This record gives sequence, structure tokens and C-alpha cells, in this order.
Amino acid sequence: MTINGNFPGETLHVHRGDTLIVHVVNRSPHNITIHWHGVNQPRYPWADGPEYITQCPIQPGGGKFSQKVIFTTEEGTLWWHAHSEWTRATVYGAIIVYPKKGHAYPFPKPHADLPIIFGEWWKQDIFELFDDFRRSGGDPLVSHAITINGQPGDRYNCSGQDMFKLAVDQGKTYLLRLINAAMQDILFFSIAGHQLTVVGTDGTYTKPFKSDYITISPGQTIDVLLRADHPIAASYYMAAKFYSSARAAVNLNTTTALLHYTTNNTTTTPTAAAATADTNASVAFTARFRSLADKKHPVDVPQKADTNLYFTLSMNAVPCPAGATCAGPNGARLAASVNNVSLVLPTSMDVLGAYYRGIGGVYGDDFPSNPPVSFDFTNLTIPAVYRTPATGNQVRMLEYNSSVELVFQGTNLLGGVDHPMHLHGTNFYVVGWGFGNFDRAKDANKTYNLVDPPFQNTIAVPRNGWVAVRFKATNPGK
Repeated sequence: MTINGNFPGETLHVHRGDTLIVHVVNRSPHNITIHWHGVNQPRYPWADGPEYITQCPIQPGGGKFSQKVIFTTEEGTLWWHAHSEWTRATVYGAIIVYPKKGHAYPFPKPHADLPIIFGEWWKQDIFELFDDFRRSGGDPLVSHAITINGQPGDRYNCSGQDMFKLAVDQGKTYLLRLINAAMQDILFFSIAGHQLTVVGTDGTYTKPFKSDYITISPGQTIDVLLRADHPIAASYYMAAKFYSSARAAVNLNTTTALLHYTTNNTTTTPTAAAATADTNASVAFTARFRSLADKKHPVDVPQKADTNLYFTLSMNAVPCPAGATCAGPNGARLAASVNNVSLVLPTSMDVLGAYYRGIGGVYGDDFPSNPPVSFDFTNLTIPAVYRTPATGNQVRMLEYNSSVELVFQGTNLLGGVDHPMHLHGTNFYVVGWGFGNFDRAKDANKTYNLVDPPFQNTIAVPRNGWVAVRFKATNPGK
């Protein structure tokens, strides 16, 4: 499935404070919704995109939906993608939010800017793949290739010379807008021989820092400056590879693109990019993010929380139905849970519509603020009794304008995984993180950054670790 026949889809160019009307026509034979990832949509949740949460899907065979996309404080790189089952695997594109007209970047204006979108490719119909995944209850089929701007690079027999090429002029600076559109794995990215300067993430600016590599979570965007300051008589690989701490299989291939200087007319063997990819490198990179926190870009970090939430994130196993064969652990089916509740979407109508119309029986309002059962969440051996989650579609209500602290706690159930977490309707300040079980007395009082934490909408909770975020609940309906 594609948008207007393009893979990736169109890049949307807007300025801070703009409003777009996007007319979506579904000519496919499948349901579809579109989510504007990182756009807060203040007081207008109806066009946010999650299927059966804020809207019903756009019907196949010509269904239409005009979506209002409201940009307010976002500035930098965001993206849009499908939000129905696995349609996100191929339906996505970049959103570039420029400063308001007459305003400047908080860094020297680059010579040019362009999106670099990381994705995946399967030699199988995505809908067949998803049906097989859902039927078996095991891990989904590993993708056959990683892509950069839709191209898998020159390390795959099927692609040959079909690789993304970036032409640069020596001495000029380029703003690369990195987007991880892959389904579930963290990516490492680097450009041979070139350091990158990080200047933003998730539609906000950060204090600049230099790095030889980038770690980017699924759904995350990162803005980097590339200075073309190397010898022109050479070509340089741009390389990306997956990293996963999970027990499941992962695509171990490295995908490539090519950086070359415009005045270089010679044919050279590209310089290889570094292949760093491990937990220590991942968290070391992520820990360097800081908000600008200056007069033009102030921060508003809640210094105290009115509402404290503690959410455990787990991979679970549910019993295989009678007479079926399942490919999950010990013949069971895989399931994910938050506070030991595995989400089951409603099918009659969306949650938001039911809330506003006062229709009962569509969702519950009693999602737990803390884990129903407490145990040593990151112990190497966890009793099997904790593996089976409850199911439901409860929501957690928040008081308007309340200051919320939400601690995401990874667990070691089924060996544990990294959990990328994304919040719709608002960004959050990442005030702390660590490994092991969260200890409020120790961690909150000694390790929190309440001065210049990064302002993000997506964060990876490390395997058997925790992340604490804070935000103000000022966007009703989201």
C-alpha cells in the first residue's frame, strides 16, 4: 500500500503555526487511518489517526476523510504514517516544520535540508504477513531489507545500483532530518569519516552536540547538521543497522546510501561507516539530549507532579486456543501489556466518539495507575505465573492542567525488550532514566534533570530499565 504511488510518501512542508487540511481518499481494499506523529492537535483530537481510539477507519473502496492538522509549537522534523494494523510498514512520509516566517533557526542556516527516512522491506505482501503473524501468535517475519529513502542499498542482490545518493558541495553544511519509520527496532546510523551535530529531536531543538553515530528509536526523529569538510576525491558510505536487545530475531543486515562530493568525477570505493550497535552505545547517545532552555526556547518542566503514574511494560504469553498451533514461547501466543493489561480495541465505534456521546460499554475508565501486582520486575528469573496478562480497553482519566509524572518500567518477562513509547497529544520532558527497578526515593531525588531535560514525544525504555517523563495535561480528548 502506498500514498499516491510513492514510497516513501510525500514530504509535507509547513511553517510553525500553520494549519493543513489533508484530504485522504482510500482506494485500497483495506481500512486505513493516518496519524500526524508529534503534532499535538490542540483541542482537535478527531483527526489524530489511531484506529478505533480517536476515529473509526476510513473505509476501503473510496472512503474519504478530510483531516485538519494543526501546528502550534512544533518546529523541526515530524512525520505522518498509517495507524491501522501494519499499514504503517509502507504508508509514511516526512513533515518538515520550518520556523515562522521572519524567524531563524537557533543555529547557522544550512545550505540545504532533506529528510532521511529509515524503513523496512519484505518480499511478501504486508497484509499476508500481518495475517500470518496474528494467526501464529509468534514473532513476525523479519524484514528482508532496511531502506534509506525507499532504497535498500548496494549490499542486497536485488537492488544493485538502486541506492540513495546524497550530493554535497565541499565546505557547505546540510541539515539532515532523520526519521525511523521501521516497525519496532532501534537503528544506529553513521556517515563514514564525518561527525554529525545533533540540533533537534521530535519537533523541538536541543543543545548541539557532536557524535560519530546516531541512535534513533522507532517513531523518533532527530535533526543533525552535516559539514561537508572531507576530501572530494572520495565517496563515503552512509550506513544504518538495527539493534535489539530482545530474544527475538532481528534483521542483521546493514543498509547503505552514498555521500559524494559534486566536484568528484572519479570512481572510488566508498569508505565504510562504523558499525557501533549495543546497549551501552544506545543509552550513552540518548542521555546526551538537553533542551535549549534559553529566552527564545524556554522550558516549562513541572517541578512537582499532581498525578504519579507507574506503568510496567511487558512481553507476555497467553494460552493458545484449543485445537490451534501457536508459535509463541512454549506453544503460547505473544502479547504485550501495560500494567499487565493487554489492549483489545473496540470494534463497534471509537473510544473518543463513545466518550463525547456518553455511550457506555465501549471502554472502561479504570486503567490502573500502578501495577496490580508488584514483584521484582527486572529479576533474571520471574515466575511463570506473571506471564499471562489480563485483557481490556480501559483508559486513564487525567484532570485538566494537572502536572503528570509517568514512569515507564521495563520488565524481564520473556527475557525483556527495549520499549519505544510514544505519547499522542502532547510532548513530555524526559526527566530521568536508569537500569533496574525504579526507586523513587533514590532515583527521583538524585538523578532527575528538572533544568533542561529534552522535550520529546517518543522515547525508548531500555531493556530491564525505566524512564521517567513529566508533562502538563492541557489537551483535552487526547
